[in-house]
Amino acid sequence: MAWRYARWTAEHALPIGVAERRDVGTRVRAGDVIGAGATAGNVVRLAGARRLGIAAADVARLLRVSVGSEVVRGTVLARTGRRFARTLSAPTDGRLIHLTADGDLYFAPAAARWTVRSTLDGEVVRSDDACVAVAGAAWGLSGLAAYGPDAVGELALGVDAPTDELQPSRLDVRLGGRILVGGARIAAEAITRAHACAIAGLVAGAAPAAGLRVVYGNAITATGSATRDDSPTVLCLVGFGTAALPREVFAPFAALAGSRAAIHASSAQLFVFAPADAGDFAQDAPDLTLASDYGAVRPLANGHAAAGEARFASEVTAEALRCGGEVIPTANVMPFDAER
Repeated sequence: MAWRYARWTAEHALPIGVAERRDVGTRVRAGDVIGAGATAGNVVRLAGARRLGIAAADVARLLRVSVGSEVVRGTVLARTGRRFARTLSAPTDGRLIHLTADGDLYFAPAAARWTVRSTLDGEVVRSDDACVAVAGAAWGLSGLAAYGPDAVGELALGVDAPTDELQPSRLDVRLGGRILVGGARIAAEAITRAHACAIAGLVAGAAPAAGLRVVYGNAITATGSATRDDSPTVLCLVGFGTAALPREVFAPFAALAGSRAAIHASSAQLFVFAPADAGDFAQDAPDLTLASDYGAVRPLANGHAAAGEARFASEVTAEALRCGGEVIPTANVMPFDAER
């Protein structure tokens, strides 16, 4: 089935330079900061013993902050004397990372600060310098690939039908902070306009690969690209090009509109925080197949049956399925919730 109400676990990777993170057992809500820190710039060496006029072995005793601590500009790192004191201060915001045997200090300036926010309402079940994992209950919908940072906001509909394309003209600043549901396609123009209007994220059946490369660069792949930079957040549920969402997938969006939601980019999942009895959403979605021109993905609305081997227009003979009056290669059909 496509939609499921279950207890999910979302892992949030932490960059190097963690300064603080939530402890295991802490209750959090989607959007709460669960980790923060700063990336380090070029490391500088500060004269310690020579500046303070003491022996190298005495520097550790006179340190006012411990090695590994994060400090702000001007913080006294070490001090000696009383009336005629000598001090060693932090040149910028950063972290004291090492004390040498010669009594010198290595200091890493803070290049950029970062924060990581939870994408689930729940409890922290893992917390270390590599990852903070949160477990909680929500309505979940798994997609194919996500691009951009995690997003949290109110769910809203941007189209009237699952076959519609999200038009840039429907996007404005009044939708800022929301996660907008598109239909079968979102083009690069809609993605860039949504970002300019501070829309938190976009969810749709598909996006054209060429448009994604325009927004995110040529290095992206079909597996997605979870980032933390200032870029749009896009979740492709079905494929690339054009993909009309099945009724079983699109209909719950209308009922869940107005609820809090989150996109977990690294797992390409959408979480919606609504009661378990919000609706009968846990229905099996139809299988998906490639269109005849390979430029779109469409649902198989009717049942299908094995048709044995068939010869196709490409002069390839392969196992096939019969759907109504159409014969489709078996390799081009897959369940909606299959691993992709």
